[in-house]
Amino acid sequence: MLNNWRRPMVGRNRDEPHRASTPLELLFDLCFAVAVASAAAELHHALAEEHVGLAITGFVTCFFGIWWAWVNFTWFASAYDTDDVPYRLLTLLQSAGVLVLAAGIPAAFEHFDFLVPTIGYVIMRIALVLQWLRAAREHPSGRPNALRYAI
Repeated sequence: MLNNWRRPMVGRNRDEPHRASTPLELLFDLCFAVAVASAAAELHHALAEEHVGLAITGFVTCFFGIWWAWVNFTWFASAYDTDDVPYRLLTLLQSAGVLVLAAGIPAAFEHFDFLVPTIGYVIMRIALVLQWLRAAREHPSGRPNALRYAI
């Protein structure tokens, strides 16, 4: 267990054969599925009430935030897969952020109030920026790209 507490973050081996998803990655993706399902449910309700413009605008806005956050983490996890305690804790923080985002989706649709989804997105971004900064510090050859993504 002590070896998993903290390991140097280095780039993943590009020649690595198939790697299965970890339980943490599956949980992370499930949190995003919850957010997409929430946006889809609100889209359905708005369309059923014949608020087509609001439905499309709300869904596209919410879905873009969800998708953009997921793509950014996936890009990071494809490059770095340290799977130590700090990595896991920051990934759990990102999962919490997406659940906060999902919790705010009904208000975004009903009142065009994006405060809670924005807070969730910021939580996710802060955790991801910390991941990129750690990668920049611990993986010198990847530092320029890591700093670019952190910014």
